[in-house]
Amino acid sequence: MSPIKTGIASYGMSGMVFHAPLLHVHPGFDIVKIVERSYKGSKERYPYVRVVESYEELLKDHDIELIIVNTPDVTHYEFCKMALEAEKHVIVEKPFTIKSSEAKELIGLAKEKKRIISVFQNRRWDGDFLTVKKVIEEQLLGRLVSFESHFDRYRNFIKPNTWKEERTVGAEQVYNLGSHMIDQAYDLFGLPQSVSAYIGIQRTGGKADDFYDIVMNYDDLHVNLKSSYLVREEGPRYIAHGTEGSFLKWGIDPQEDDLKAGKLPGGPKWGMEKKKLWGKLNTTISGLHVTGRIETIPGDYLAYYENIHDAIRNSTELAVKPEQSLDVIRIIEAAIESNRTGSVISLQ
Repeated sequence: MSPIKTGIASYGMSGMVFHAPLLHVHPGFDIVKIVERSYKGSKERYPYVRVVESYEELLKDHDIELIIVNTPDVTHYEFCKMALEAEKHVIVEKPFTIKSSEAKELIGLAKEKKRIISVFQNRRWDGDFLTVKKVIEEQLLGRLVSFESHFDRYRNFIKPNTWKEERTVGAEQVYNLGSHMIDQAYDLFGLPQSVSAYIGIQRTGGKADDFYDIVMNYDDLHVNLKSSYLVREEGPRYIAHGTEGSFLKWGIDPQEDDLKAGKLPGGPKWGMEKKKLWGKLNTTISGLHVTGRIETIPGDYLAYYENIHDAIRNSTELAVKPEQSLDVIRIIEAAIESNRTGSVISLQ
């Protein structure tokens, strides 16, 4: 079976750190072209790749089957639409689109063209998230009553020369990290009944929102997602409480840092976390009090592209369905509307 010939729309951070390395090591893909308008860094690492200077050059290449749309958020709708109209399969970086109406249109176009479209929600394959998901699915905490997720950083200055720090639509933190955190909560619990949120700017001189506190409401479950650039002392990344016990998890999956360091996935210890970061379980199971550390399941970002390969070549069901990513945008829109109006926004 021939590899899927692939074009990457940008060699910025996501192209350099995530997409190119993952596609490079997977035998089912062949990176044919990468768009770079100035510095040709991709050619140094992947000498077999042809560097082109425009997105249109990817679309005109009849050999390319799959295009990775990893350009700035506001271009996602337009670039995905162009790729689908050119009869290409599409992987798009999060967020899917800025508006849910745009995402809905792209889903319809993909069905019309008989092509797949999927959002690169790689953090479904974070080791810490896989572990939390397993703890919840196995009901080790009894009936879950609350779930809290954090994605905090400490950067008290405004990073220069980046669109993500400007007051533009799509630059908000809720579209950036929020897309990942909402997708994880959605993967665990589905579409909430309603959403309430506070979104704001905490850093001195900031223009783009850099903080959010989002509550996703379910029948008997409280889900709280938080992110801030002004958290210097790290707390738990995940906090889950149930009728029988609790699970707390610190730290973050090591795959991104390893990819940034130039390491490639596939080794025997890939995605494995240090023992000191294993989550803490304190619960009752079958009448026995159990407390201690739970070994973190190894993370595996390559699993996303394995599923994409199978979906294109073998018509396997997508792991990250575009309809799910449409719902994530709906939740983001509801959070923004809740922050604007100070009200709870229904999604049912």
